[in-house]
Amino acid sequence: MPRFLWVPAGIAFALIALPVVGLVLRTDLTRLPELLLSRASLSALRLSLVTAAVSTLLCIALGGPLAVVLARGRLPGMQFLRSVVLLPLVLPPVVGGLALLYLVGRTGLVGQGLELAFGITVPFTTGAVVLAQTFVALPFLVVSLEGALRTAGQRYESVAATLGASPWLAFRRVTVPLVLPGLLSGAVLAFARCLGEFGATIAFAGSLEGTTRTLPLLVYLARESDVDAAVALSLLLVVVAVVVIAVARPRAVLS
Repeated sequence: MPRFLWVPAGIAFALIALPVVGLVLRTDLTRLPELLLSRASLSALRLSLVTAAVSTLLCIALGGPLAVVLARGRLPGMQFLRSVVLLPLVLPPVVGGLALLYLVGRTGLVGQGLELAFGITVPFTTGAVVLAQTFVALPFLVVSLEGALRTAGQRYESVAATLGASPWLAFRRVTVPLVLPGLLSGAVLAFARCLGEFGATIAFAGSLEGTTRTLPLLVYLARESDVDAAVALSLLLVVVAVVVIAVARPRAVLS
């Protein structure tokens, strides 16, 4: 490896790490237990973890098949379909939240039908938080799993087919074990993205304590009235995200 690459690599690392160090230095350690153990903080943390877990499961259930279609499908317009799937990666989250609101809101195309047919209202509920998190996190899982599928290729599935295995059996017994590390890696990234989601959530679900106020929303509100609380909650969010990535992602990559 050329030695000069260490310089931009070091700058890039510092750009990511130093703001976190600044956050740690700004934290009021004497008030930390009081701030983190408050009723509002614990409620927001619990809601964040529960909704992120549910959203990640939805990403796996929906994004898994989508990644397989993108990697193995032979339909016309597949490139356009892939571009649409990746849209949440580059779209401002608040725009995504507004798009969800005008689709599933009370006057939206789907929301109006849901309310008339079943009496279901999605916006400003915990379900809206899950939907917003799934919207922004789904591409992380799809990209990771599609890459794993393309790397694995189809030669082992072809061998299984020549031995008499049905497409479903070959997929279940050959393809899934091969791409499992990519699936786990994508799931960890999706969970971390769900945990930090803010823009789409506040636009689509609002900020109701105990119902839609996740930890990032509580940080945003706290910075207006209590900076120490906002810093402490931000540090908590960083610690949770680092623990999730440090514990789960290396195992996914190395397995």
